[in-house]
Amino acid sequence: MVRSGSARVAAGPTLAVVAREAGVSVPTASKVVNGREDVAPETRRRVTEALDRLGYVRRPRFDVAKVPALIDLVVHSLGTSWSGAVLHGVEAAAHDAGLEVVVSAGLDRTRGGRREQGWLDKLMARGSSGVLFHLAELTPAQYAWLTQHRIPFVMIDPVLEPPSGVVSVGAANWQGGVTATEHLLALGHERIAVVAGHQHKMCSSARVAGYRSALASAGVRHRPEYVRHAGFDESVARRRMLDLLDLPEPPTAVFVCSDRMTLGVYEALVQRELRVPDDISVIGFDDLPESRWLAPALTTVRQPLSEMAATALRLLVRMRDGERPESTRTELSTRLVRRASTGPAPVT
Repeated sequence: MVRSGSARVAAGPTLAVVAREAGVSVPTASKVVNGREDVAPETRRRVTEALDRLGYVRRPRFDVAKVPALIDLVVHSLGTSWSGAVLHGVEAAAHDAGLEVVVSAGLDRTRGGRREQGWLDKLMARGSSGVLFHLAELTPAQYAWLTQHRIPFVMIDPVLEPPSGVVSVGAANWQGGVTATEHLLALGHERIAVVAGHQHKMCSSARVAGYRSALASAGVRHRPEYVRHAGFDESVARRRMLDLLDLPEPPTAVFVCSDRMTLGVYEALVQRELRVPDDISVIGFDDLPESRWLAPALTTVRQPLSEMAATALRLLVRMRDGERPESTRTELSTRLVRRASTGPAPVT
């Protein structure tokens, strides 16, 4: 009897013991273990702490020896050429790895998490062996759910700084901001403005920091009024460009932190009957297909979206197989693509 009792203890605490320790019902403890979203944050915290404190062993999400040849890709949107480049990179790398990909468009957080829960339930049901997130903002509960269920995941170009230990792949955004600004400086521009994305999001803040660093290195005074944020929205970018043109000393060049926002910037310049690049130079960031369709064709900084996605897929495969990347952050280099929208500073 003693040996039998010892065997039960060695197997670890039951869910009932965990529930009693956390002061909740067994069904509530089960919801936390199974990643259900309909649990209050404080209750989830108590149960999670009890699980860790008691050494509760969760069942592995999948048998590594029998991993299904299926991964999930969650993209911000399916309606942009940006997402198309990411899909292309993932598809090519997945084909090489013998994997199939399930694509989901966004995690809707506007309805009390109900769509998030549905997506997580589907992930459980189809037995995906890993997840790639592109431009996603995960909640603490989602990070905890993925960790609890031992599902490997990689962030592609995360919107916010991910928690410690989370693996991510992005572009060298700071260096890209330096490259764009140095190109304009080399053409003789000193009154250089920037139309940025979101003020507190990773890629946008890094590009603006690179812009400021390049100005400082060249001994050019930084003008706070030349920095305008448009949230990666082309209509807002148009308004911000008009604001810049209304300054007592308007810029002679503008660094626009995404190619899509340059559409709005071009509209503002047409509205004011300004010629690109004779009156004002414009440089973008991304090198999306539409940058070549503009007239004049857009000089831009290329970030390797397809390569970023493929790199993330290869990292995910290694993590799925039990490896751990040496670094949690991988950055791929950017490069300048010269076209017709930048030219010498106008003589004043």
